[in-house]
Amino acid sequence: MIKKFVSAKTKTITGAALVLGSASFVSRFIGVIRDRIFASQFGAGTELDVYYAAFRIPDLVYNMIIVGALSAGFIPVFTAVWMKDKKEAAVLTNNVINSLAVVLVGVLLILFLAMPWVMKLIVPGFDPDQMRQTVLLSRIMLASPLLLGLSGIASSVLQSLKCFFIYSLTPIFYNIGIIIGALFFVPLWGLAGLAYGVLLGAVLHLAIQMPTLYHAGFRYQPLIDLKSHELREIAKLMIPRTLTLATSQLNMVVTTILASTLAIGSLTIYNFANNLQFFPVGIIGVSFALAAFPTLSEYFAANDRNEFVAHLSNTIRQILFFIIPLSVVFLLLRAQIVRVVLGAGKFDWSATITTANALALFALSFFAQCLIPLLTRAFYAMHDTQKPLLIAFVSVLINIIAALSLKESMGIVGLALAFSIAAVFQATTLAVVLRRKIQSMNAQSIATSSYKILVGGIAMAMLMQWLKGPIASLVDMTRFWGIFVQGAATGVVGIGVYAVTLYLLRSPELMELLGSLHKRWLKIMPGHVEVTEPDEI
Repeated sequence: MIKKFVSAKTKTITGAALVLGSASFVSRFIGVIRDRIFASQFGAGTELDVYYAAFRIPDLVYNMIIVGALSAGFIPVFTAVWMKDKKEAAVLTNNVINSLAVVLVGVLLILFLAMPWVMKLIVPGFDPDQMRQTVLLSRIMLASPLLLGLSGIASSVLQSLKCFFIYSLTPIFYNIGIIIGALFFVPLWGLAGLAYGVLLGAVLHLAIQMPTLYHAGFRYQPLIDLKSHELREIAKLMIPRTLTLATSQLNMVVTTILASTLAIGSLTIYNFANNLQFFPVGIIGVSFALAAFPTLSEYFAANDRNEFVAHLSNTIRQILFFIIPLSVVFLLLRAQIVRVVLGAGKFDWSATITTANALALFALSFFAQCLIPLLTRAFYAMHDTQKPLLIAFVSVLINIIAALSLKESMGIVGLALAFSIAAVFQATTLAVVLRRKIQSMNAQSIATSSYKILVGGIAMAMLMQWLKGPIASLVDMTRFWGIFVQGAATGVVGIGVYAVTLYLLRSPELMELLGSLHKRWLKIMPGHVEVTEPDEI
């Protein structure tokens, strides 16, 4: 039983996406609990501003070096090698682990020594005491990229082998570690306890994957072969991807710099709103992109363009089907969501309103944020990392220019609006360029589905907006339970209207989803199960 559990593989892209999405939901829910604990203990004040600022450098290292190598280079190359020779795939994995570890250790040691000077650039608006605390926390958290780097390689192997279930548990354990830090380490070590919680989360992130990786046949070998063709191919692919992520991280750094010059708590509010908006984006957009990537890589490697386009088009339609109603919910129930999730302890009503306004502006680009990971990985599956780099770079420039223009007039919510403007531009440009590259994306089927989805979304929004008033008159809106009941009831009815509308319109996405659930096709299958047909959703 345990053997089947750790080696479970998923049959279809939609099945994998729902496994990832379900686990992502649990992870995001735990993340919500984490943020509620943060808000209750610290409020929107200097402590959390310090914590989020300290995260910036470790997060930058993780995204640029680790995610760049793994998302763009490792999975396509590993998949191709695995299909030919499993022993060579194991050798490649060890080579990547050891080479990446050497690079990371060197980079992290340099950053540890240079941290006081680096932080003066990142948070110029902090006072000396805030700066000292930020440097301390950031130095502690520098160990997390190394741990997450090793874990990330394990994750990439599991994704390539379609062992999505165990991989999907990693963010849950990561957040549990951070919560333990907030509840138990902070009383012992003060604000530094949050940083130690991050390290614990990184250890758990790695540990949960080890049994499955071992069962897949991986055994560690202390080897480094810089002449390896596959290692060089990964390096070649990761350089543009790393530069792409550098543009994204530049955007986050600029946001941190600008937020540090605004009112106290602005950086915290931005991060709270960003965490909330990533709830649907992570569950839908990231889950489908991760699930589709190995399959897209396989079909490109097999030179099967028809199946490549079919899977890409179907996944786009699935993403839109799920994200549009969630966009409506977050737009119309933004205040209720923020108050229920964060409204405790030191998190006051003023902080609630500001966070809700930022969340609404983030929600405008949910559809774009969900499509970007998929469209970008479609390029990566074709070993094209340069076009996403150029598009990302232009998008970041748009974001920075918009943020500088809106900061003075709109404050921290202006940064959220700038983010959405750039995201819509990036998704649109990626789609246009990708369509030209592959000649077809089954645009007609996407357009037809989008029309039905938008009709359902509009019907949902109209009823929800009307329903909020009558429900509010029946409950005590000054109490937690009253706000929760109003938001939950309005949201449930709205989702129901969306589903009924699409049922009447015979939406193929809804019909196939209902049929699939009825046939109980979503199973965790023991042994190796390949994707044999596209998901017609």
